[in-house]
Amino acid sequence: MTDLGARLAHVDARLAYEIDVIAAREAVEAGEAVLVDTRRLESWRHGHIAGALHLPKTEIASGIDSLPRDRTIVVYGWGPGCNGGTSTARVLLAAGLDVRELLGGYEYWVRNGFDTESGGVVSHQSPDPLVTAES
Repeated sequence: MTDLGARLAHVDARLAYEIDVIAAREAVEAGEAVLVDTRRLESWRHGHIAGALHLPKTEIASGIDSLPRDRTIVVYGWGPGCNGGTSTARVLLAAGLDVRELLGGYEYWVRNGFDTESGGVVSHQSPDPLVTAES
């Protein structure tokens, strides 16, 4: 069995690195963070978090200098089964940026009923009661 100290260190590291959609939205609204969509262009066009920047993982080298250095970068991919945000985060962290990864990605942002954008139109759907604290 793994020792308790190692497990606690792992959990502490996750809490320091990952951010849920509610905390991410609050950080963006407070001007402390910016959201970065790491998905390919077709996915971005299908819909993305309103106000997010687009930096697909295939364009990191050419786009890294356009990211703000004065705020936390919150990267996201499609959802829990997508690690595009994780691989992008690794590159951005290695370049010295303050980076967090959005738990649940775009999927959980949408499921919480937060604003999304597609074709220049901002909209949102009703929150999924299974993932929101609202009643």
